[in-house]
Amino acid sequence: MERDQLWEEAARVVRGDVRGLLSLRADLARRWAEPHRCYHDLRHLDEVLAALTELRPSAVDSDTDWAATVFAAWFHDAVYDVEAPADNERLSSELARATLSASGIGGDVVDLTCALVEASQAHEVRDTSGPHAAFHDADLWILGAPSERFDTYCADVRREYAAVPADAYATGRSAILRPFLQRETIYRTEHARRLWESAARDNLSRELDRLAGPQ
Repeated sequence: MERDQLWEEAARVVRGDVRGLLSLRADLARRWAEPHRCYHDLRHLDEVLAALTELRPSAVDSDTDWAATVFAAWFHDAVYDVEAPADNERLSSELARATLSASGIGGDVVDLTCALVEASQAHEVRDTSGPHAAFHDADLWILGAPSERFDTYCADVRREYAAVPADAYATGRSAILRPFLQRETIYRTEHARRLWESAARDNLSRELDRLAGPQ
């Protein structure tokens, strides 16, 4: 399904205010299309939703959990400020809580949506199935993407932080990526570990070598 269809499916499940949810979706799409976004854009949203759809049969059982997971995908980078990245997930979660609640969405769905958005800051979950595991793995699908797509992702993130000097960027970016390789597994679900883990480790190793520069 395309992103709008997935939103509409989720909206039907939660039975919120139809007009309000359509207006909210349009606002979120505008946010994802902001000109300063190079990677955290509509393509990323589409890739997360596609990965979630792939993981759904084995990881997300209930329709309400699925609806919350779809909403989390739409909201998780709704606020994206490269000058204050530490606040992005918190502000995105606050936006989700305020706007979904105003659209008549029940508290359980809102709470799960916000929890998923907030967990995307650290990318650390214990679950090996369920919405937390599925969302964690879908957001990190890009790490195990085909090498050409992964390399484009790396270049796009660098463009978002073009104002950061090269040495500082290499140090900071390496500190973000290296811990993934130090985990026993990058992904939480069996499906993602089986299909994406090996490529993700190859991609991460290659990018860390690039960031290190000539030795």
